[in-house]
Amino acid sequence: MSSNTELTGRALFTGVALGALLAPCNVYSGLKIGWSFNMSIIALLIGVAVWRPLARALGLRDWNALESNIGQTTTSAAASIVSGGLVAPIPAYALITGRTLDALPLVAWVATVSLLGVWIAWYLRPAMLGPASALRFPEGVATLETLEDVFARGAEASRRVAALGAAALLSGATRALDVFVLALPRWAPAESLSRFTFAIEPSWLLAGFGAIVGPRVGLSLLLGALLAWGAIAPRIAGSVVPVPAGHGGSLFGPLVEWLLWPGVSLMVGATLASFAVGLWRGRSRGTGQAAALRAGLSAPAPALAFIAVAVCAVALQVLLFGIAPWIAALAIPVAVMLAVVAARVVGDTGIPPIGAIGKVSQLGFGLAAPGQAVANLMTANVAGGAAGQCADLLNDFRVGQGIGASPFRQAIAQCVGVLTGSLVGAAAYLALIPDPAAMLLTEAWPAPAVATWKAVAEAMAHGIDSVPESARAAMLIALAAGCAAGFFEAAAPARFARLLPSATAIGLAFVIPASISFTMALGALAAAAFRAVAPSLAARFTVAIAAGLVAGESFVGVFAAFAQWAASPGS
Repeated sequence: MSSNTELTGRALFTGVALGALLAPCNVYSGLKIGWSFNMSIIALLIGVAVWRPLARALGLRDWNALESNIGQTTTSAAASIVSGGLVAPIPAYALITGRTLDALPLVAWVATVSLLGVWIAWYLRPAMLGPASALRFPEGVATLETLEDVFARGAEASRRVAALGAAALLSGATRALDVFVLALPRWAPAESLSRFTFAIEPSWLLAGFGAIVGPRVGLSLLLGALLAWGAIAPRIAGSVVPVPAGHGGSLFGPLVEWLLWPGVSLMVGATLASFAVGLWRGRSRGTGQAAALRAGLSAPAPALAFIAVAVCAVALQVLLFGIAPWIAALAIPVAVMLAVVAARVVGDTGIPPIGAIGKVSQLGFGLAAPGQAVANLMTANVAGGAAGQCADLLNDFRVGQGIGASPFRQAIAQCVGVLTGSLVGAAAYLALIPDPAAMLLTEAWPAPAVATWKAVAEAMAHGIDSVPESARAAMLIALAAGCAAGFFEAAAPARFARLLPSATAIGLAFVIPASISFTMALGALAAAAFRAVAPSLAARFTVAIAAGLVAGESFVGVFAAFAQWAASPGS
C-alpha cells in the first residue's frame, strides 16, 4: 500500500492535533485519580466524523481506514505519554528532592523513555502478533472492530461523536461553573462525616471514569473508602494521628500520611502476586518473556534507532539525576524484559500493568542500589515509560494487522505522537503543578500514583524506619492480604475472578478522598444500569459518553491551570 494513502499529512495532522488536545486530559486525570484513558477510539471517531464530510465538501480523496489507523496511532501515543512518568515518578522525585525539572530536560526525559518503548515494540511485534502467538490484544481488537463498524455504517461515527460532544459540553460547563462562577456544593450525609472526606463530588469526570472501570472496580473503591475513611480513619484521628487543635475542616491531609502505608502495601502485594501468577501462566502457554525476547531480537528492525535512544536514556539518568553509570545502563535490559512482560499481560487482558512494572523495577533497583531513593525512582521510570509505549504500540499494530497497514509507518506515527505528547504533556504538568510540595497529596490533588511511587522509593531507601511505627502492623497485614487477594484474582477462572473485589482498587481508596471513590462508584453503577436496560445502545455509546465526560472536565481544568499560570508574576 502506498504511503500517499496511509502516512498522509492530514492523518498525521489529525493525530498531532487530537494528541495535543487529549494528552493534557490524561495528565489531569492521572494526577487527580491515578487513572488515564486510552484515546484510540475517540481519535478514530473524530477523524472519521470530521474528514469524511470535509473531503466530500472540498472534493478531496476519501478519508480511508489506513489514515484513520495512522491518526489513532499518533493520538494514542501522545495521550499515553503519562506512562513516561508525568503522573508518578517525576512528581515523586520532586517531593523527595525538592527539585522540579525544567521544561526542556523534562521533555527530553519523557520523550526518551517513551521512544525506548516504541522500538522495543517493533522488535517484539513478530513474536507477539505472529501466527504462533495466542495473544489477542483486546484493546486493539476493540479499536479494530470500531474502525470496521464506522466504515461499514456511514453515520455511526457522527452519532457517537455527537454523544461524546454533548457529554463533553455538560462536563466542561459544570467544571467551568465550579471554577469560574461559584463553587458547587459537595453533598455530605453529615458534617462530621465530611471531615473524613465523605461526600459526593460534582464531577462528571469521576462519573465518566466510573463508567469506564465498571461495577467491579467501582464497588471495590466504595468498599475501600468505607474501610479506610469510615472504619479506620475515625479510630486513629486524634489518638494515633495528631490532629491540629481546633481543626474543623477536612482531615484528609494528616490522615492520608498514615493511611497510604496500608493502602500502598495492599496494592503492592496484589500487583506482585498477580504479576507472578501471570509470568507462570505465560511460561506454561509457551508465550513467556524469554521466548518473546529471543524472537523479537532476531527480527530485522531499525537497530540504530533503538541503540541511540538507549544511549540517550543512560546519559540522561547520569546527567539529570546523578545515577551511577552502571546502574543507569542496567535500566535498559530491565526495561526490555519488563516491557515484554507488560506486552504479554496486555495481549492477554487488555490492561497495561504499568503500576506493577514500576513496583517490580523499584524493588529490583532497591536491591541493586540500596539507600538511593532517586536511583530507585528514575531507573524504574525507564521501565515504566518503555512498557507503557510498548503496550500502546502493540495494540495499534494489532489494529493495523487487521486492515493491512504498514508496521513501519505506524512506528513513525507513534514516534510523532510521542514527541507531541512529550511537549504538551510536560507543559500541562508544569502548569497544573507549579509547586509539587504544596499541591500534591492533598484533597485537591490526591495523586495516588505519586504517593505509591514515593512510598516504595522511601521504603527501599530507608527501610522500615520510613514507615510510622503505628502503621507498621497495618502495613504488614495489608501486604499479606494483598498477596492473597492478588493470587486468587489471577489464578481463579475468569468467571470467578470477575466476582472478586479488586484489591488494587481497595488499596487505591486508602490514598484518595472517599468522595472520589463514592462518585466513581455511582458512575459505574449508572453505566451498569444503562447496559441492563438498553444493552445495544450501551455497547455503542457508553465509551463515547464516558470519554466526553472525562475530556470536558479535563479541558476546563487544564485551561484554568494555564490561565492561572499565565496570570501569575514571572510567567
